[in-house]
Amino acid sequence: MVSVSLLLFLSFFAFFAPSESHDKVSLELYYESLCPYSANFIVNHLPKIFTPDLAPIVHLKLVPWGNAKLRANATFDCQHGPYECLLNTVEACAIHIWPQLSKHFPFIYCVEDLVFQSKREEWESCFEKLDLDSEPINQCYNSEHGKQLELQYAAETSALEPPHKYVPWVVVDGEPLYEDYENFLSYFCKAYKGTVTPQSCTQASYLREVNAEPKHSVCYKDSGIMLTWEKVRSTIASWMH
Repeated sequence: MVSVSLLLFLSFFAFFAPSESHDKVSLELYYESLCPYSANFIVNHLPKIFTPDLAPIVHLKLVPWGNAKLRANATFDCQHGPYECLLNTVEACAIHIWPQLSKHFPFIYCVEDLVFQSKREEWESCFEKLDLDSEPINQCYNSEHGKQLELQYAAETSALEPPHKYVPWVVVDGEPLYEDYENFLSYFCKAYKGTVTPQSCTQASYLREVNAEPKHSVCYKDSGIMLTWEKVRSTIASWMH
């Protein structure tokens, strides 16, 4: 069943009209689909931005690439293996095919909620739960187009200044939050330059200094075993030449 939280999002988006405000705050999330801390952030923290007073002033961008690594032949390895590459590409396709946040975020939330519950193989059930057509997504991730979308996200992630060290990597108005990413609402509210303070911002915890030691768990760039069967096979092939 679709979670109660997701149903609330959908109900909200059903009547929410995009704002024409020029005071929107940029909120960017660089992540990978199978990092448990990315899933946790998307499912249990990021939805805090979807309140009637904050949603109209956020420009949310999701970048599903994370700690994946490019190979010389423009293919790539993902930190948590081929299934992560699949879901990263599926989510990239969703963002491209349904560019409206009201369409692609509920889908990504649904997929990541299943990841969070250790049910990643059930991701295709999200199409039925959300009454979405699966065919455009299937065509995208099974084609060269899906790969090109991921390579685009690879370029965007590698261009980050300062470079990302881990995921989830949350950036508010160009400033990375480092280990304090779960406290993103405080940074978001501080960055907002509008004349009327959103009520949710009066309830946000006071902006704290970011400690040198991580406050929250992350998936570091070089952590975990990166050798997938495809990589091993490529290495063996190179030895034979």
